[in-house]
Amino acid sequence: MGINKVILVGNVGKDPEVRHLDSGVAVTTFPLATSETYRNKEGQKVTNTEWHNIVLWRGLAEIAEKYVKKGNPLYIEGKIRTRSWDDKDGNKRYTTEIVADNMQMLGSKQSQEEAATSTPESSNGIDIGNIPEEDDLPF
Repeated sequence: MGINKVILVGNVGKDPEVRHLDSGVAVTTFPLATSETYRNKEGQKVTNTEWHNIVLWRGLAEIAEKYVKKGNPLYIEGKIRTRSWDDKDGNKRYTTEIVADNMQMLGSKQSQEEAATSTPESSNGIDIGNIPEEDDLPF
């Protein structure tokens, strides 16, 4: 038994890319940047940025397509998934993604209302749901 849980707060690196599978299921992907700032031994400010590949499915993907834009601050909850495939030259390739099952838009209330006028508000921003992936039950 194990736990695979990730919580990220960061900024969207580019507008989400949306595609629809043959079955009509929506899949949205975008990079999310998280940054840490600290002072090194010399007292200089250093910022490290980590990029995360975010994947959203179904209803959450459709919401992101409508409301999420490059630069938006987001709260993401999900799990880490690593996939592999063979490229055109037959080389094994790997990618690590965060498959999100919860997302909240952060930032000022005014910018949220401009971005998502029809979604319900919560005290921490606009809660756009906890939409689980179908057929992904751990039991």
